Amino acid sequence: MADTKREIERKYEATPETKLPKLSKVAGVSAVVDHGTAELDAVYYDTAELRLAAASITLRRRTGGSDAGWHLKLPVAPGVRDEIGAPLSDELPRSLAALVWARVRGADLVPVVRLRSTRRIQVLTDADGNPLAELSRDAVRAERLDDGEGRTAAWDEIEVELADDADPAILDAVEQKLTKAGIRAADSPSKLARALDETGLAAPRAALDTGAERSAEPQTAGDHILVYLREQVVALLAYDPGVRRDLPDAVHQMRVATRRLRSAFRSFRKVLDRTVTDPIGEELKWLAGELGVARDQEVLTERLRAGVAEIPRILLLGPVRGRLRIYTAAHGAGSRRKALTALDSKRYLALLATLEALLAEPPLLGAAAQSPEGALPKALAKDYGRLADRITHALELPAGDERDLALHEARKAAKRARYAGEAAKSALGKPAKRFAKRMKAVQTVLGDHQDSVVAREALRNLAIQAHAAGESAFAWGLLYGREEWAAAELERKLPEVWAKASPELLGGVLDG
Repeated sequence: MADTKREIERKYEATPETKLPKLSKVAGVSAVVDHGTAELDAVYYDTAELRLAAASITLRRRTGGSDAGWHLKLPVAPGVRDEIGAPLSDELPRSLAALVWARVRGADLVPVVRLRSTRRIQVLTDADGNPLAELSRDAVRAERLDDGEGRTAAWDEIEVELADDADPAILDAVEQKLTKAGIRAADSPSKLARALDETGLAAPRAALDTGAERSAEPQTAGDHILVYLREQVVALLAYDPGVRRDLPDAVHQMRVATRRLRSAFRSFRKVLDRTVTDPIGEELKWLAGELGVARDQEVLTERLRAGVAEIPRILLLGPVRGRLRIYTAAHGAGSRRKALTALDSKRYLALLATLEALLAEPPLLGAAAQSPEGALPKALAKDYGRLADRITHALELPAGDERDLALHEARKAAKRARYAGEAAKSALGKPAKRFAKRMKAVQTVLGDHQDSVVAREALRNLAIQAHAAGESAFAWGLLYGREEWAAAELERKLPEVWAKASPELLGGVLDG
């Protein structure tokens, strides 16, 4: 069984002669407790192309110390990683292998570096003896295992890792003390990165993350759109392990990345060749659909639970909460299996490979060479026009299923327009930011309306099930009525929100 912890640490340069300052003088630190010395032996695994290292991911099998076993570290932010551990075994545990599936993409994981460290451990504690941080002083010896030459390197370093539930401010206080003593922050983010660098081969940059080499500042319309596409691919890959670990919001964020990519392909067809991007868009649509089953069920469950929680207890006739638990459990289990099956498929890996190829050799059209101010507003104007047509059509229809469907189509157009504005924000600045904000407001109203449509269908099914079981359907009918009222209110609100998104109020962003 894999265990997870959030690792927040900072690394510092050291030599055998480096003298630590008196850390018991750091504000909040009452004592520095010596925990002795440990001998650690870790073998790091990666593909021959160092795909994990390129993405700042480390995978190791370590013996010695208090946490011997397999460790997978996934980057969260600078100096912050999620460490997922599994018991020591000869083979890589399947639970960890699954989390790097999208990065490895079928390539073998082989030993690349061996690190042996002599670690002296000190724990900084408060007045009550609670740990605040662990300071480790490591003498490291690195050996390359994948180059046939066995190149080696050696160095000393200091690590300061935040204790569980401790205030991160303690790291700032310790760093201030170390800096005054002349101890500077390390250049390398991890031991593995330093080992690769000092044995003659720095980790490559991830092709899927960065694409082909690009200028520091995007200049053309194509440059800006490619930066946006790369950001979405990075997000897609970053949330993959979170979906597999069933982390909150991971499915939603991964699905958003797929939608943003697909929307960019469709909105900026004058920049990117649609004969190349349309097939990729279809694959992204498939992936979003597979993930969407889990996400949609998640949203629906939260809405139904909130609705039930608002009903006074005296009106909860029958086993309402029990029936809801049964309903959500039955639908939730299948949706999660569907999402994981998609992520484990060859089709998904092929999509990732295609995205990598797209970023390496983007299919740019003539408009890509234009200035952003010339090309991008035209795309935003087209998306805006599509949304305007759909909202006008929906509002002309009488209330009912046909209007619900038309409003749902308008919601899709609003989302696409919003994403186009976000993609253009880095190039067009405040006008595009304002455009995206107004489109999001329209999308929110339409999205809430669609959530109500979906909730009403679920409530109708729950009422039928309750009636068939001889239970009272009163609570489900009450919730259905509330959802009808909420949808009607949103329909009344829509014209007001839409009026605020008129071209006159969008600062000229549609003038292209």
